[in-house]
Amino acid sequence: MKQRFFLGLISLTAFLSSWELAANAGEMAPTTQQTWTLRALISELEENHFADKRYNDAMSASHLETYLERLDPSRVYFTQSDIAGFMRYEDRLDDLGRQGELSPLYEIFNLYAKLATERLDTIIGDMDPMVSGFDFEREEFIEADPRDRAWAASRDELDERWRKRIKNQVLGLRLAEKEDAEIAPTLVKRYENQKMRLEQYNEQDVFAVYANALTSQFDPHTSYFSPRRAENFDIDMRLSLEGIGAVLQNEDEFVKVVRVVPAGPADQQSDLKAAELIVAVGQGDSGPMTDVIGWRLDDVVDLVRGKKGTLVRLDVIPTAGRADEVRRLTITRNEVKLEEQAAQSKIIEINDIEGTPRKIGVIDVPAFYLDFDAYRKGDPDYRSTTRDVKNLLADLSAADIDGLVVDLRGNGGGSLREANELTGLFIEYGPTVQIRGTGSRIWRDGKRRRGPYYDGPMAVMIDRLSASASEIFAGALQDYGRAIVVGDRSFGKGTVQTLLDLPEGQLKITESKFYRVSGDSTQHRGVLPDISYPSILQHDEIGESSLDEALDWDRIAPVRHKNYAVVDAILPTLVEKHSERANSDPDFQYIWSQKALAEEISGSDLLPLNEAQRVAQRETQEAQYLLIENARRVAKGLEPIGSLDDLYGGDNEDGETLEATSSSSEPSIETVTTQDPDEEEDALIVETARILTDAINLSGRIMARADSR
Repeated sequence: MKQRFFLGLISLTAFLSSWELAANAGEMAPTTQQTWTLRALISELEENHFADKRYNDAMSASHLETYLERLDPSRVYFTQSDIAGFMRYEDRLDDLGRQGELSPLYEIFNLYAKLATERLDTIIGDMDPMVSGFDFEREEFIEADPRDRAWAASRDELDERWRKRIKNQVLGLRLAEKEDAEIAPTLVKRYENQKMRLEQYNEQDVFAVYANALTSQFDPHTSYFSPRRAENFDIDMRLSLEGIGAVLQNEDEFVKVVRVVPAGPADQQSDLKAAELIVAVGQGDSGPMTDVIGWRLDDVVDLVRGKKGTLVRLDVIPTAGRADEVRRLTITRNEVKLEEQAAQSKIIEINDIEGTPRKIGVIDVPAFYLDFDAYRKGDPDYRSTTRDVKNLLADLSAADIDGLVVDLRGNGGGSLREANELTGLFIEYGPTVQIRGTGSRIWRDGKRRRGPYYDGPMAVMIDRLSASASEIFAGALQDYGRAIVVGDRSFGKGTVQTLLDLPEGQLKITESKFYRVSGDSTQHRGVLPDISYPSILQHDEIGESSLDEALDWDRIAPVRHKNYAVVDAILPTLVEKHSERANSDPDFQYIWSQKALAEEISGSDLLPLNEAQRVAQRETQEAQYLLIENARRVAKGLEPIGSLDDLYGGDNEDGETLEATSSSSEPSIETVTTQDPDEEEDALIVETARILTDAINLSGRIMARADSR
C-alpha cells in the first residue's frame, strides 16, 4: 500500500468542520466505493494508529455526537426530538461501519439538508421585513459562543435563535458603518451563497464529514481526505503554492487563521494574526468583496490563492461574535515556498550590568526547510536550514560574538532531518530524539556527529506557535543543558503522520510519537521554557492542548546523553534578574496588560443586542487598548497616539498595508544597538540577549571559582 511519512506543518487540511456538508436537490445515498472505503478506513485506524484504540460502542456514541455537531455546530437546525430519533444509532455505528453500512450517515444528513434548505429559504424570503423590524433599543443578549447551547426544545425556540442570530449580524454591519439600505441585500447574498454551496455538495463531500467525525476520535491530526482534499493536501505539502502564506481551518461557519507562515506575503505585508477570522475576500484593487461566512474551507482557499503578483483583499475580525470592527488587509500574492524562508541573522550590542559591552548574535529560523529534490539528486549546493545557519554562524563567529540566540518563534516545523542536523551544530555527540511507533518499538535519531560547530553560550526562543521540529530542537538543547530556553510553552505537536491510500481518497494517520532524550514526550505539553515570557496567544485557542482528542503527554525511558553547562546552577539567579527587569519594562507590562484585557473580553458569555450597549462596549474596549498602548509609548519616550487607527499607519485611511519590500532569500547579517530610545527592536529578543549576558557573567564567575579551587 502506498504511504508517505511526514512531520510537516500544522496543515490547513488537518481540520474539517461545520460547513463541510452537502445537499443536492434530491436525497443522497451511499455509493459502493464508499462502502469499501469505510471498511478499509476502520481497519487502518484500528491496526495502524499509534493510540491502539478500538471502534467500539463508546466511540460509536462519540462519533455520532461529533457528526451531529459538525453538521449543526450552532444548534440552529436540529431540535431535541430530532436528536432523540438519532440516538438509536448511538451504540450501533461501529457494528454497521464494519459492514460498510452508511444508511445512518445519509438518513441524518438528508434530514439536515431538508431542514437547512427550508430554513435558508425562509430567512432569505423574510430578510427585508425582519431587518426593518429589529428594535435595537431593546435590552437582550445572544450567546457569545453558540456551541455552549443545548439542542432547542422546539421549532419556536429555533425561530428565536435565528431572530437573535440575524439581529446580531445586522448590528455588526451597522457598527461596521454599512449603509442601512445595503444590510438586508448583504445578508440575503450571504445566505444565498450558503444555500448554493449546500446544493453543490456531493456524496464524496458528505462522506468526508462522517469519516472525519470518526477519525477525530483517534486524534486531531488523523484525517480522511476525499479525492479533492487529497489533491489540495499534495499542494500544501509541496510547499510551492502561490498565495498569501497563511494556514487556515474551518471554525463553525468561519474560516480561521491558524498560523501566518513566516516570511510569506501575509507576514511581510500585513498584520494578519493567528486566531483571526476571514469574513470576506476581494480580488484586485477594486473587485467586489465576497462574503465567505458559511463557506467550505477549500472554496475560501481557492479565493485566497491566486497568481503571483495579483492583489487579494481580506476583511478580518479578531474572533467570532466578539468584535464589530472589521479590518481590511491588502496583500500581493507571491510564491509561498518554505525553502525560501531562509534563516537570517543580526547582532545586538548590549552592555551588561557591569558596563561591559557584549555582542549577542541572533539567528531567526522561520522553518526547518530542505530542498529535497536537489538533495536527492546530489546537488552540492542544495538549500537547507542547517547549511544556511552554518554560514551565518561563520559570519557571527568572525564578528566575535559573545553569545548566540536562536529564535524559533512562529516556526511550525518542517523536516525532521533538519532538526537533527541543526542540533548537531551545537552538540558534540548523542541522539536528538526518540521515536516510538506502534508496537512500542523505539528508535533514536542523530547519534553520529563530527563535533560541535558552535560551542559558545546559547539561548533558544520559543512561543505557542513553535511546533514539531522546533520542539525537537529546543527540547534537545534543553535536555543537554546546552541552551537556556525562553518564551512561551510550545505548541505540543509530538506526533508523526503517514498517508495511506484507500479505495476512495486517502487517510492521514498518526503512526508514531516523539520523545526527548530525557524520555519526556513533546506531545500535548510541548516544551516548557526555563524562563517564561508573557504572550497574548490564548492557550485554549492555539496549541495541541486546545484540540479535541489530542494524545496525552507521557514518558519513556531516558537515553544517556551529555550535560554540557551550568544552566541548572545559575537558573534561579537568571529568573530573579529577569523578573526584576520585566516588572519595570514597558514592553513586558504592555504584553501583560494586553493579555489580561483579551482574556477579559473573551471571557464574556453574552453579547448585548442593544446598539447603545454594544457601542459602549466597543468604545470601552478600544479606550482600554489605547490606554495600554500609550502607557507603553510614554514609558519608552515615544509620542502617544490619538487613536488605534494610527497603529495601522501610513496614509491609507482603511489601515491597509499595500506594499512591502520582500526580504532576500539569502542569509544576511545586520547589527542593531539597543541604546536608541526610538529603536523599536523586539523587546523579547533584547531581554533574551540580557538573560544570555547574565548567564555569561555568572558562568564565568562559577568557572573562575572552580579554577581557584
